[in-house]
Amino acid sequence: MSRPLIGITAYFEAARWGDWVREAVLSPPSYAKAVERAGGAPVVLPPLNLHAIDAYVRGLQGVVLAGGIEVGGGAYGEEQDERVPEAQGHRDRFELALARAAVQADVPILAIARGMHVLNVAQGGTLIPWLPEVLDNERHAEPGVPHVIQVSVSSKLGKAVGDKVEVVAPHTQSVRRLGTGLLAVAWAEDQIVEGIELQGHRFGVGVQWHPERSEDERIFDALVEAAR
Repeated sequence: MSRPLIGITAYFEAARWGDWVREAVLSPPSYAKAVERAGGAPVVLPPLNLHAIDAYVRGLQGVVLAGGIEVGGGAYGEEQDERVPEAQGHRDRFELALARAAVQADVPILAIARGMHVLNVAQGGTLIPWLPEVLDNERHAEPGVPHVIQVSVSSKLGKAVGDKVEVVAPHTQSVRRLGTGLLAVAWAEDQIVEGIELQGHRFGVGVQWHPERSEDERIFDALVEAAR
């Protein structure tokens, strides 16, 4: 069986190798390896401009909206919080447009961490720009601390991973208002949304954690199966 092409969003910024410092398209290899292990053919997508998005959507069988720098407040009508790293406007614009096009074309989407926020904003949703302030604690921002997520068993995510999953998912932003067509399908114990899903879409799943860093890659298996 042929491997479906799965596009993976990436950084575009300065990188060093040897004595050279040049702009480069960067993507952690864990995404590509997870797609490859699931039976897909990974393709890294440089966030250069919006002109290639229609071609990407026509040629790809699936899209991974990868993690990274937090989405800028301007993308969802908020002032940029000074505690949040400076937004990468070029990446926000590219990924928001790609997400909208993939939703419109019914191309399977797996949106991870930042990618989940991109998908939500692309559908008209909003984010909590600094979650520790809202919760009055830094529980969700603590690196390396696992916690249990409750998952709706009737969702595509639930069918892939079951009703509970233990994850490590440090984050300082979170979904506030869900975008059009999106449902919350996974929650932390304090009811912070950690998984979302597009209604009526072949496969449109967003998760707050990083399944590409885990030994449990059933979500990637589900993405590739939908892409086929």
